[in-house]
Amino acid sequence: MSRLRAYFWPVVGLAAIIFSVHALYHELSGLSLDEFIASFKAISLRSWLLAIGATLVAYAALAGYDKLALDHLGHRISLWFITVCSFTTYALSHNLGASVFSGAVVRYRAYRSKGLTPGEVGVLVAFCSFTFTLGTLMLSAIVLLVKPEIIERFAEFLPVEMSLTTGVLILVVIALYVIGSLVGLPSIRTRWFQLHYPKPSIVLRQLVIAPVELIGAAGIIYFALPEAGNPGFIVILGIFLASFSAALLSHAPGGLGVLELVFIAALPEMDPADVLAALAIFRILYLVIPFIMALAVILVFERSRFLAERRGPIQ
Repeated sequence: MSRLRAYFWPVVGLAAIIFSVHALYHELSGLSLDEFIASFKAISLRSWLLAIGATLVAYAALAGYDKLALDHLGHRISLWFITVCSFTTYALSHNLGASVFSGAVVRYRAYRSKGLTPGEVGVLVAFCSFTFTLGTLMLSAIVLLVKPEIIERFAEFLPVEMSLTTGVLILVVIALYVIGSLVGLPSIRTRWFQLHYPKPSIVLRQLVIAPVELIGAAGIIYFALPEAGNPGFIVILGIFLASFSAALLSHAPGGLGVLELVFIAALPEMDPADVLAALAIFRILYLVIPFIMALAVILVFERSRFLAERRGPIQ
């Protein structure tokens, strides 16, 4: 049974890739490689610079996830260490998939060296995941309320009114979370750890940092898209939230195929070559380059730990 569980999510990820690539093949059957290259070359230097800036904003906000979790746990660790650890964690998990190489492994090695217990590392990982979910829900609700017609891009048979209802319900749930923090709900105790409700100041920062990260990531694609046929940032943000969430749920490494399929299907008014070129820039800036840098960070960290262990017990 344990061996089946170990292979389950990798198989799910592989199946998602095969399905998405197959669907993409039919979506892009009329697209040539020359068209894609032409669209990629047409992206201006200004668009590249804006996309790079959006990438920096996104990864800076991701470091805020870990900082918030550590503040919640009552640990004070240097911002530089937190930033490097967070960057490495997300660069790996975004590319390899949570089911293949969980960011928890990197965080465990890093934060254990700073004195956190295994239970605290588990709370930190859960807190960061919850912060991401909170930001995704909050921005999704805003998109649904501002652009309710966006629901038709994913399912034409659904009424626009469903967007408004869903958006309001999501905001009500978030409001209950905030109220729970204000009234100070009791902590949840288990055999392994205690989960304390975040303080209002931390909850407020969650509601700011998580949306900033997602807006930055969506901005990479928005800035790389041409103006012709571009439906605007709010729509691109909504499509990004749907596609990125689908990519994470699919457990496909890097959301390969899933991200592209959702974007192309949801942007019928734009040239597929332009959409693919923008997504290629997203993968280069948000996935590939950080992944290479993260591997270098891990090698340096593990080498320093190895040398320290050879010299004697770590204080």
